[in-house]
Amino acid sequence: MYRLLIMLLVCLPQTTQAFYQWQADDKSVELRGLIRGIGIAADNANDERLFAKDKLLSGAGFGRLMFDAQTRGLSFEAHVVQSVIDSELFAGGSRINSALEIERSDALHWRFANANLDLVVDRLNVQFSGDNINIKLGRQPINLATTYYFTPNDFFAPFAAQTFYRNYKPGVDAARLDWQWGELSQLSVYTVLNYPTESINSTSRQSSPNWSDTSILVRVSTLIDTFELALLFGEDQGDDIVGLDFQGELFDWLGVRGEGHLRFPDELSQSRDEKFSLALEHRFETSLTIRLEQFHQSSGAGWQQDYALTRQNDRLYLAKNYTALGASYEITPFLNGDAVWIYNQIDTSSLLALFTTYSLSDESELSLGANLPIGKQPQNGMINSEFGSYPKSVTAEYRIYF
Repeated sequence: MYRLLIMLLVCLPQTTQAFYQWQADDKSVELRGLIRGIGIAADNANDERLFAKDKLLSGAGFGRLMFDAQTRGLSFEAHVVQSVIDSELFAGGSRINSALEIERSDALHWRFANANLDLVVDRLNVQFSGDNINIKLGRQPINLATTYYFTPNDFFAPFAAQTFYRNYKPGVDAARLDWQWGELSQLSVYTVLNYPTESINSTSRQSSPNWSDTSILVRVSTLIDTFELALLFGEDQGDDIVGLDFQGELFDWLGVRGEGHLRFPDELSQSRDEKFSLALEHRFETSLTIRLEQFHQSSGAGWQQDYALTRQNDRLYLAKNYTALGASYEITPFLNGDAVWIYNQIDTSSLLALFTTYSLSDESELSLGANLPIGKQPQNGMINSEFGSYPKSVTAEYRIYF
């Protein structure tokens, strides 16, 4: 069924899709859409305790309807996403899952298990914009990342390092205030609600928030010469947070980025955690961009024997230290390529992720990707290396915008 879905999407005629748009004076309304068809083939490690199937051939479909309206300093945004996903794809055929669940209310999420259908309101917010202040209330994406691959300061639905398609960050239930207190300086306050997992189903969230674990973060940023510097402090789910981030350019050719924080747990039995990443990048005149990033988290394991499956439920990475080397290049005006090599310095495993996007028309594109893990494979349910436990996989994705 999924292969037929992908074939039908690819064979659709490449004609311009109409979208609804209305504008008069200072008012506007726009209705847009996106359809995605994805096919995946994966080869898992031969370990029955960790993987439900040795090989996987499946797919998924997504539809996103986007509504935007503006009038006199007020704007409204709503995104509704309908998905058809093979249940095996949630964990890639694996009994372990490296993806983090999005912490938001299930009140706007409807699951139809018999048909593998999900309907979710991904964004639903209203924004007020004044001369030097913006207030945004409702379900919205919160992005605190400065670096690209490893983003320790991005607390809410972060992307994994090997994720290349990042057009739509998942929304969380939040309030945001931005106050521009100087020409090059800004104060931002983020309040994000926390929703505990259901006791029966760990992949579902409760509809009512846990008010005591509400995250409140303050970010103060300013521009000094060519560098933006920012301080971050507040609480994340009851833990105190103190951090910073910076980005700029040295010698007019070397980009420098960094971010990180200290976490002081609310529970006395837990030790302090520090996470930080540092990135260097350069864009050549040929459009080739090279990125090098180093990531450290003190809460990660210092030996692969300390890996635990439960750790994958609350973080993207298991070990203490990682290195990522990536590149992006515009091969032709219609074809772009991306690659990243991620290295686990603790168990010496690595992951090579490749991604290309070809523009078929103004409204459609085709993407191909591959993940090639290198490392010791698991045995009898024991993880001998982090990336060695990942499946080899190839994906094809067709997207239509309208």
